[in-house]
Amino acid sequence: QLSGSAFTCPRSTNKRSWLYRILPSVSHKPFTSIDQGHVTHNWDEVDPDPNQLRWKPFEIPKVSQKKVDFVSGLHTLCGAGDIRSNNGLAIHIFLCNTSMEDRCFYNSDGDFLIVPQKGKLLIYTEFGKMLVQPNEICIIQRGMRFSINVFEETRGYILEVYGVHFELPDLGPIGANGLANPRDFLIPVAWYEDRQVPGGYTVINKYQGKLFAAKQNVSPFNVVAWHGNYTPYKYNLENFMVINTVAFDHADPSIFTVLTAKSLRPGVAIADFVIFPPRWGVADKTFRPPYYHRNCMSEFMGLISGHYEAKRGGFLPGGGSLHSAMTPHGPDADCFEKASKAKLAPERIADGTMAFMFESSLSMAVTKWGLKTSNCLDENYYKCWEPLKSHFTSNSR
Repeated sequence: QLSGSAFTCPRSTNKRSWLYRILPSVSHKPFTSIDQGHVTHNWDEVDPDPNQLRWKPFEIPKVSQKKVDFVSGLHTLCGAGDIRSNNGLAIHIFLCNTSMEDRCFYNSDGDFLIVPQKGKLLIYTEFGKMLVQPNEICIIQRGMRFSINVFEETRGYILEVYGVHFELPDLGPIGANGLANPRDFLIPVAWYEDRQVPGGYTVINKYQGKLFAAKQNVSPFNVVAWHGNYTPYKYNLENFMVINTVAFDHADPSIFTVLTAKSLRPGVAIADFVIFPPRWGVADKTFRPPYYHRNCMSEFMGLISGHYEAKRGGFLPGGGSLHSAMTPHGPDADCFEKASKAKLAPERIADGTMAFMFESSLSMAVTKWGLKTSNCLDENYYKCWEPLKSHFTSNSR
């Protein structure tokens, strides 16, 4: 049995699955510590930085220079909270160019929400296989073993949450329909391999933020059948049912929430996964792009494809931005000028584009890799707002 919740959780929140295996998963050698690479949960590596931060596309290592698989290509960008107390989150970037060979990974600390940006992922899990392409996401929940095959130089984003699971947000006044519908989430069907690995199969475990490895003589994907409600799953972002402004003002981005990981405070999330998909803009007598904002939440944004409406130039696919708690942010000067002069006719927004946001109530710290080692931080980000100028006239009434 694989338990994703305490035994005594209410029936509505109890998560567990039964896995019928050829050989129990306990059949392995002891775990030993291995090289961490760029995975960390140390949020005190560098001093806090409240500035608006933006990263150029993170560079994928060339296979001709060095083979890097999914695990060795994990890089922690930022995060907050404490793994041991099961409260917090981390944001990782994965940069890889080769498949995992006789290696699998599982996370004892939390759930992974994986957002591929370049290259598709063939993910082998104990529950079966999933093919996840850009514009799709997948969730590998805590404790589930998986291995990833790639077909080219591959890049993407990961939102990790500790101690809670992702779920669909409540719809409230929206009603029964809208946002992400349960029927569109897909889970694997049972698939197994009865394979001996004489040289040893490596099982990698992330435990309390550290990486450990154990050897075993058989493939871990030897589950011939399973049943339960604790599974990996995937979702195609094109199936999202957009709710949008049709009168005036710019609705809060919470109307674009796909999945949420709730905190103990009602209405406040450890993390929300939010997307900005193609949609119609039909609001009248208003400023249509996202408003200028200071927020009690932390907002990390990434771009899967296309051009984000509020910053067409410097915010590129495969990069990202972080706007920390109460740090002002919003459309760049060019976007402001164009939107201020545009005719307010119905228009299509974000065609060919998919941007997303990891939003958290926690104040996130950026790692040393994010600020320095990655060498992708855009030092000139603040300049996109410098051309903004006053249009105020005191006698305009």
